[in-house]
Amino acid sequence: MAQERSLPPVVGRLWGREPVSRRGPRPRLDLATITAAAIEIADTEGLAGVSMGSVASKVGVAATALYRYIGSKEDLLTLMADAVAPLPPEPGDLPWRDYLALWTRAHRDIVLEHAWLLSITQYTPPLGPRRLLWLDRALAALAGTGLDDGEKINVASTLTGYALTDAALVNAMGAGDPQYQEAGIESASDYGEVLAEVLDPADYPALSAAVRSGALFGAEGWVDDGDFRFGLDLLLDGVEQLIARRAL
Repeated sequence: MAQERSLPPVVGRLWGREPVSRRGPRPRLDLATITAAAIEIADTEGLAGVSMGSVASKVGVAATALYRYIGSKEDLLTLMADAVAPLPPEPGDLPWRDYLALWTRAHRDIVLEHAWLLSITQYTPPLGPRRLLWLDRALAALAGTGLDDGEKINVASTLTGYALTDAALVNAMGAGDPQYQEAGIESASDYGEVLAEVLDPADYPALSAAVRSGALFGAEGWVDDGDFRFGLDLLLDGVEQLIARRAL
């Protein structure tokens, strides 16, 4: 017999599985209001601005009162990460590859819009209803491909990781590095010029040849949408090959 597991309190809250007490005064707030306030603070001030005190002040209660609804700041961050996700695109009649390309781009764009997500979702498997809905739709898009369920989950996890990594790169490059800025290195093209100057072809033959061939020259910024699409196509090509092997 499978061992019964009790849900962590924050997961119970996410799914509305907490027992409702009939005693005491009627709650003035709900999780949606509290979480929305926390997300607004994070979007405006960054994750450092989110505390039980700042959120309590925004919703008009004492900090101690907030603990009636949320057990800790860590629980609040978990709730925020789920609530900030919009509904995923529906697969509809799209071929699996077209849908997963749309799905991955949308996933990345959510993180770019709410960069604080990078601090709390990189290594955390989804447990909330919104984020699990995204996983469900990715699996649904792969129905009929011949992949088993474990492989489908691995495909979705790989694409999620790529979306997060690309978003982290775009966010970091957009913020800029003071040392690079002081040196006038403001784009991949500038970076290429510096590399061409410092690289010794004897020690770095392949990289030196690539730089001198102009691989980085002509870029207007640090990142380009074509780079994102290139990496995404590499991953989807691999999924396509896996599907082809399963069909043999």
